[in-house]
Amino acid sequence: MAGNSGGPWGGGGSSGGGGNRGNNGGGRKPPEGDGPQIPEIDELMKKGQEQLRVLMGGRGGSGRGGGQGAGGGGPVFTKGTVLIGVVVAAVLWGAASFYTVKPEEQSVELFLGEFSAVGNPGLNFAPWPFVTAEVIPVTREQNEDMGGARGSDDGLMLTGDENVVDIDYQVVWNINDPAKFLFNLRDPRQTIRAVSESAMREIIAQSELAPILNRDRGIIADRLQDLIQTTMDSYDSGVNIVRVNFDKADPPQDVIAAFRDVQAAAQERDRLQNVADAYANRVLAEARGEAAQVLEEAEAYRAQQINSAQGEASRFSAVLEEYSKAPDVTRKRLYLERMEQVLGDVDKIILDENSTGQGQGVVPYLPLNELRRNQVQESN
Repeated sequence: MAGNSGGPWGGGGSSGGGGNRGNNGGGRKPPEGDGPQIPEIDELMKKGQEQLRVLMGGRGGSGRGGGQGAGGGGPVFTKGTVLIGVVVAAVLWGAASFYTVKPEEQSVELFLGEFSAVGNPGLNFAPWPFVTAEVIPVTREQNEDMGGARGSDDGLMLTGDENVVDIDYQVVWNINDPAKFLFNLRDPRQTIRAVSESAMREIIAQSELAPILNRDRGIIADRLQDLIQTTMDSYDSGVNIVRVNFDKADPPQDVIAAFRDVQAAAQERDRLQNVADAYANRVLAEARGEAAQVLEEAEAYRAQQINSAQGEASRFSAVLEEYSKAPDVTRKRLYLERMEQVLGDVDKIILDENSTGQGQGVVPYLPLNELRRNQVQESN
């Protein structure tokens, strides 16, 4: 027996237990620096597999050989593993079923693909996979830049007086009914753009160029907002048009210089028209004033003549009455009054004749006329 210890399985060629014992008994040791790392890695992997089998309900290290021989190396499901699986599945299902909606959002819940309800802000529950939810921002304002703002010719529109105008505007909208927004419109943004462009072209076709460029921008923006909203409501779109920003309305770039010249000429025409109107108003006012003055003077003259005629008639009636009472006295009185009126302003000298009628009582050389003239000048 002692001699057979060095047979085919004896000596130093065995790496089993005999080799170990030979090493312990003073046999040859493996050289230092040889490859013990690979056996250590294998051992670690084996230990990890063993622990995994223990966790999965398999046998431990003591029954490794027998289990492998009998085909029992696979996982064995126990009550613990089933419970763990149920808990994990419940957690995953709850994570898929509960969702959060922000204050500026709303959710649309679908039961087997059909609309079920609208979720409110906060924590909501939708049992997956039967109920799914889609969260939509409803208060966030979204913008659609229309017209030539994108560098295209989309803003060129024909006015009612057959002019062309280049328009840039912006449509601001949000969502007021998420269910209608999802199910009634295939492409909401494209629909809003098409409706906005059609409504703007309709309004511009009914307007003239000058008001569009100057004073009617706010009116056009309000009309456009109402028309877009009415059209989108007819589609049950769930879209709310917040406002319309009318950014620009100019002639086409190719003719803008000529258009500005026309505008300058029109302004000069208006200025000259205003000057002419002011002159006409001033002259007309003066003519009306002079006409009123002439009418007043004529009215005063008419009243004066009437009153004078009435006074003369009254005086004649009074004189006639006195004349019928005393004709001689009245006749002499009338004669004297008339002579007084006739001769009152005449420069005259009355000489009383003497009995012979020769006028010898007056000194012939006395300059009576000169004396009279000097008296008049001194009185003046």
